Amino acid sequence: MEGPAGRIEAHAYDPGRKKRGIALVAHPHPLYGGTMENKVVQTLAKSFFELGYLAVRFNFRGVGKSAGSYDEGRGETEDALALLDFLKKREGDLPIALSGFSFGGYVQARVAKFADPERIALVAPAVGKYDMPEVKQGTLLIHGEEDDVIPLSRLFEWARPQGHAVVVLPGAGHFFHGRLTQIRQIVTDTFRD
Repeated sequence: MEGPAGRIEAHAYDPGRKKRGIALVAHPHPLYGGTMENKVVQTLAKSFFELGYLAVRFNFRGVGKSAGSYDEGRGETEDALALLDFLKKREGDLPIALSGFSFGGYVQARVAKFADPERIALVAPAVGKYDMPEVKQGTLLIHGEEDDVIPLSRLFEWARPQGHAVVVLPGAGHFFHGRLTQIRQIVTDTFRD
C-alpha cells in the first residue's frame, strides 16, 4: 500500500475466518538491521494469528521494499497509522492489537496514543533510548533479564510509575535466543480470552 512516504511493504497472516481483530507488528531499529523478517517479530505475528487476528508485519521506511528513509520514529508512526487506517477500511472496524520489538515497541507506544488499541504487547521496548510515552493498563511487557541493549532496570523505571506488570524471562538477552516458544506462549496465554 501507499503511505505518507510512498510504498509500505507488509506481510499478513490471515486466519481466513471471522477475524478477532487486526494485529500490527513493528520491527527493531532499521539502522541496525531490523526488518519485518526478525524472528521476534515473526513470533509475535504468528502468536496473534494463532489467536484469530489478521496479523500484519511491515517494513519501516527505507527497509526492504518500503519507500522513504529513517525518521527517528515520527515517520514510522505515521506509516503505522496509515497502514492501520488502510486495514480498517479493508477489513471493517475490528479491534486493534499493537505489538512491537525494541524500536518497534517505541513506535507502537506512539501509535497507541492515536489508535485506541484493545491490546498492546511490547517486547524489550526501547525505553531510555527514546522518549517512550505511557501506555494503557493491561499492556503486556516482556523483557529479558540479561538484556544488554535495553537494560531491565530502564524498563522498570518506565513501568513502575504506571503500575505495569513486567514478564521477565530469566537469563534471556535482548534477542531472546532460544526463547521464542516462550514468548509465543506468553502472548497467546495472555490474550486468549
